[in-house]
Amino acid sequence: MLLLDQQIKILDTLKADGFLVAEKYEALKKEANEGEDVLLFLRKQGFQSSEQAAMAMAKLFSLPYIDLRGVKVEEKKLKILPADVANNYQLAIFDLVESVLKVALVDPTNLKAQEAMDYIAREKEFKVEYYITTPESLASVLKQYSELKTEVSEALDIAKDKLAEKKEAVGKKNELEEVTEEMIQNAPIAKLVSVVLKHAVDAKASDVHIEPFGKNSRVRYRIDGQLVTSLVLPKYVHAALVSRVKVLANLKIDETRVPQDGRIRLNILGNDIDFRVSTLPLYENEKVVMRILDTSSGAFSLEQLGFEGRNLRVMQENIQKPHGMFLVTGPTGSGKSTTLYSVLNILNQEDVNITTLEDPVEYYLSGINQSQIRPEVGLTFASGLRSILRQDPDVIMVGEIRDNETAELAIHASLTGHIVLSTLHTNDAFGSIPRLIDMKVEPFLLSSTLNVIVAQRLVRKICTECKEELKLPDNIRKELDEELKKISKNIWPTELDPKNLKFYHGRGCVKCGKTGYKGRIAIAEVLEATDNLKNIIALNKLDSEEVKKEFLAQNMSEIKQDGVLKALKGITTVEEIMRATRE
Repeated sequence: MLLLDQQIKILDTLKADGFLVAEKYEALKKEANEGEDVLLFLRKQGFQSSEQAAMAMAKLFSLPYIDLRGVKVEEKKLKILPADVANNYQLAIFDLVESVLKVALVDPTNLKAQEAMDYIAREKEFKVEYYITTPESLASVLKQYSELKTEVSEALDIAKDKLAEKKEAVGKKNELEEVTEEMIQNAPIAKLVSVVLKHAVDAKASDVHIEPFGKNSRVRYRIDGQLVTSLVLPKYVHAALVSRVKVLANLKIDETRVPQDGRIRLNILGNDIDFRVSTLPLYENEKVVMRILDTSSGAFSLEQLGFEGRNLRVMQENIQKPHGMFLVTGPTGSGKSTTLYSVLNILNQEDVNITTLEDPVEYYLSGINQSQIRPEVGLTFASGLRSILRQDPDVIMVGEIRDNETAELAIHASLTGHIVLSTLHTNDAFGSIPRLIDMKVEPFLLSSTLNVIVAQRLVRKICTECKEELKLPDNIRKELDEELKKISKNIWPTELDPKNLKFYHGRGCVKCGKTGYKGRIAIAEVLEATDNLKNIIALNKLDSEEVKKEFLAQNMSEIKQDGVLKALKGITTVEEIMRATRE
């Protein structure tokens, strides 16, 4: 803690620089005289106050000020100072120029911290140059000690030593097989797997891939729908990594000839996380893919998912109907289950009995009876649906309509006064109707039960930190203009000026990992089962001109059109829309 006269001098500097008005200055001066730490108070006011206080302190001690937020420190420079020393003394090396270590610290009066740093520098024959920074800025550097490559490299060093000891003891040369059984229980391999999973969750990845890659083992994360290489490891740890995952998922370690499926539950960063594990034998070794299911995250609102305007209104109106089918359609990974969970969250009231049948349960919702199918013991969507109908349900959610029997039972449940929510795999909303008829559902029964069909895709959102306007090539702009002409004036967003339309992209920054994107959002089309559409379905006139007329009458925007509108609002990019809607 600074001495009283030092605190007063900092307050004087802040007042002189215009950061403190007279009344605030006098109040803080009084606090200082009563023994309070005014710097701590200023830091609690937010980063701006903290930064101003740090700058004033830098002036007082004749040290330079530096903001290290977003600065990536080279690993070899960072590790000159051990992580425990850096965290204990609240200082960090952020650069090494020739033989001078540049060190950031928060409290220049902490002489013990400087003594420790000076001692380490002398041992390595370096000089030290100190800089003042804020606690927030220092934290961004200290966090890098626990980043993926740093943690993994430490574990790899130990694993390599263990491997060398084992090879020397048994006198064998096979790096891949001879050490696996022992290595999977060793701390380095256990730590490697733990670190890979922890950072996957921290990066908000949906999947983790561990796969042989030439003479290496590669770890990739699927982040915002895109696969990104996170690590390339030595091949000698691959078999041990796979075996460790198998142990956690209660799979057979010695079975490498056939695929296996399992599940892991771990507490990571204070949350219960499920990993759905799938192994696949390859020509050499095995590949593991883990789907990450954050069961504690709960459901988002429909607005948070990206539904708005006419689409949102139609969905909300149909959610409140007392019976009928609410279908969500799209390819794998398009966010169908997430949308259904949002609908369930709206329907989840004390006087409503909701039962689900899922594969797997992805989120746990309090107050809802959630069941997972287990085909190996005969619990399928069809058999489970029969049992649910005897459980006095008001709302039934079936994870997916996959076969004729499930389709028939879902229709029956809708006819008998239940709300049925489910998903299908079709490219657009209208395609769900012939798909159900192909499953032997009678057209007149479908017309009596269908309420609404939502077709959707997921697109990446532009990073708000680095968003900027983008000029499109003439051919792309012309194509988009044609799409915009198809959009009904009745659903055109009032905030968009048709005479001044702009598109955007992210140039890439530290916050988004240089990708220009952060997070995902749904683009959708919503087809309501109006009386006219029900009549078309009942008469099985699905390929008639009447269908097109019905689309126009509903003022429905197609998926691509909804995407283009979101691009104009600066939410996503044209590139993402083209990728997601490509046939």
